[in-house]
Amino acid sequence: MGKPTGFKEYKRQNAAERPVDERIQDYEEVYEPFPEYKLQRQAARCMNCGVPFCHIGCPLGNIIPEFNDLTYKGRWKQAWEMLSATNNFPEFTGRLCPAPCEEACVLGINEPAVTIESIEKSIIEHAFKEGWVVPEPPEDRTGKTVAVIGSGPAGLAAADQLNRAGHTVTVFERSDKIGGLLRYGIPDFKLEKRIIDRRLDVLEAEGITFKPNAAIGSALPVAELKEFDAIVLCCGSTIGRDLPILGRDLEGIHFAMDFLSGQNKKIGGDKTAVKISAKDKNVIVIGGGDTGSDCVGTSIRHGAKSVVNFELFPQPPLYRPAHQPWPYWPMKLRTSSSHRELAEDPRRYSMLSKSFRGENGHVAGITTVNVEFTRERQTGNSNMEEVPGSEKEWKADLVLLALGFTGPERDNVIQGLGVELDERGNIRTGANYQTSVKKVFAAGDCRRGQSLIVWAISEGREAARCVDEFLMGESFLPTKGPEDLPRR
Repeated sequence: MGKPTGFKEYKRQNAAERPVDERIQDYEEVYEPFPEYKLQRQAARCMNCGVPFCHIGCPLGNIIPEFNDLTYKGRWKQAWEMLSATNNFPEFTGRLCPAPCEEACVLGINEPAVTIESIEKSIIEHAFKEGWVVPEPPEDRTGKTVAVIGSGPAGLAAADQLNRAGHTVTVFERSDKIGGLLRYGIPDFKLEKRIIDRRLDVLEAEGITFKPNAAIGSALPVAELKEFDAIVLCCGSTIGRDLPILGRDLEGIHFAMDFLSGQNKKIGGDKTAVKISAKDKNVIVIGGGDTGSDCVGTSIRHGAKSVVNFELFPQPPLYRPAHQPWPYWPMKLRTSSSHRELAEDPRRYSMLSKSFRGENGHVAGITTVNVEFTRERQTGNSNMEEVPGSEKEWKADLVLLALGFTGPERDNVIQGLGVELDERGNIRTGANYQTSVKKVFAAGDCRRGQSLIVWAISEGREAARCVDEFLMGESFLPTKGPEDLPRR
């Protein structure tokens, strides 16, 4: 514990956001770099608890108190080595993770939690700046080959770990560039794509082969995978949840990912990409999660006339509710940088969309009604009831559906390999991440359902260990913790 009184002396401070009127004119990242002296003060707030519950909150098992202490002491290289022992891509999680570790922070019981996510991001940025992140290919190869299908965070993590173990890894990606959801689902103002590219340069130099434009089951036959000793499916949860109400077939109603991916492709230089524009339009975003927030921020940057965000459920409480005590993840109000870019909060709660109204085949409005949720005492089930007299008409020139995802697409490599699905439509696996097909494994959203980036990386790492054990009879890949990784 570098500074025993740090949590008493320093208040929580987050990285500053660029001025709104400046940042909505571009797609560069919202947050400014955290000055080093301020960051070290934030690291000094860590109490190095006897039982660090932040470990429980982090699916990766990051060794958080230790890298906080090393950061406070200015021992940056050791902090980076400690962080990288459990997290393959801190530059991604440090920007995109909702930080369940912070909600489990012991200091968070009665004070604002330690800024773990900002510290994590600063450590890895310091490491890249100093040139410590360099290719480290394995000294020996096992002679075993592995195909990873999908290049999102789960696929990249699995590929990285398997390559470190000495296997020859090929990553197949159906899009024209590597990165999966990171590349085409996350707006640049949250993750600039140069951050992905510099990591891919390292992974490629370490021996991983990347094949974009390689959709297994359509562009490439499934039979091409037979030559590999193992296959890891990391194809994500990509089927968007629809809203089958009257008028859904009108033009101008789109899935959020079609809107976001088109914008990202344009920024990436794809001149053929179809960009759905929000310029001078009344935009309605249906769905109050991260994807909905991303649609709000992107619409603002397009120059939308107005932006409103519908959420079916009631507004969450500002603070942790009593029935979700520390260290559990609380369902409380979370306001993103995109929400703060409008003079008035765009979110409207307890809103049920009833029907779309059109003019000349194009959406022109939407009818909503307020709802209330009641809970049955005997069963505990929640019932939704419409509030009489609350019907309202909204103008809408563009509607974006950000209602979550229902599972992976099935009519591709999943169907071709013949792997079983569970009752939710996700890939069924055993405890060792192995599917119903012997040499085929699965990890990430296609296995567990739509989830967090930190869970995707964790699943990729765990699946890689299981594949390594399947191929070699044993595995020296770590599960969770700072163990050194032996090279074969």
